[in-house]
Order: sequence, then structure tokens, then C-alpha cells
Amino acid sequence: MMKQVEIQGSHIFDIASFYEEINRVFMQQEDWKLGQTLDGFNDLLYGGFGLLNPSEEISLIWKDIQSSKAALGLETTRKYYLGKLAPKSPFNKNHFKAALQQLEAGQGKTYFDLIIEIIEAHPNIHLTTA
Repeated sequence: MMKQVEIQGSHIFDIASFYEEINRVFMQQEDWKLGQTLDGFNDLLYGGFGLLNPSEEISLIWKDIQSSKAALGLETTRKYYLGKLAPKSPFNKNHFKAALQQLEAGQGKTYFDLIIEIIEAHPNIHLTTA
């Protein structure tokens, strides 16, 4: 039987609370928490630490996903990109500047879109909304 994992979208208000929810759901058995990075989230879904085993089939149920979509939408993503563009930021400013320009032109991906893209890249993770 496929393991079921449930994310409570009503617990997600911004990027920080998304990772709080991910840590609550996936990292209960660990004595450390996943940081606020998309790369870290992607690594988590490969399994090997936290709740998931490598290549394990998972039914990921995301309750109240529309609330999460709104919380991780345009404005949150704009703030995220602006943070990456801060003067002493170590991140690739050209990358984030281009991403911000695309977002503001209505063509870019929101933080929510990026999360969904990561989930969909894992064929063993089956996302359902509730």
C-alpha cells in the first residue's frame, strides 16, 4: 500500500510557514530541520532522510491547496526575489533579476509554481488536492 502524507495548506501563509509545515510533516523523526531552500525540498523528496525512503511511492495529499497557492503567489515570490537581489546577497543576481523581470511581466513562475514543479519531477510522488 502506498504511504499517504498530508500537507495542511491552511498552515501555509508565506515561505517560512511552508517550510514549517514541511518540517512538521516530513522531518518528525529527525533532530534537525530542513532549511528554507527549494534545493533542500527537492532533496527531501528523493528520500533517505525524514519520512521518505528513496523511490518509495507516496500519495501526497495537499489540503486547502488554493490557500497555499495564494500565500506563495506573486507578492511572496516578488519579496523572495528581491531578497536574493539584496546588496550583500551571495546568490546569482543575474538569475534572480531575470526571474523577477519575468514574474513582473506576467510570464514567470511563482514560488508555488516552483514547488509544484519540484513535486512533479518525482515520479514516485503522487500529488492529490483536497
